Amino acid sequence: MSKTYTVTAPVEVNGKTYFNRVGVAFLQREGSKSFMKIRLSAVPISGELVLFEPREHDDTDNPIEE
Repeated sequence: MSKTYTVTAPVEVNGKTYFNRVGVAFLQREGSKSFMKIRLSAVPISGELVLFEPREHDDTDNPIEE
């Protein structure tokens, strides 16, 4: 099983930061030329990406709040 990460873009609203899901990242196999593959399903407006380990039930489109 490969290790995956949730790719998010931080957005500040009313002084609070939310992390909108914009893609997924996969660790490559050991011995691969690259370390990680990132697939974006949206373009982050801020140009900043933040990766989180996926939650148990991370199949919703709800933004991650921190």
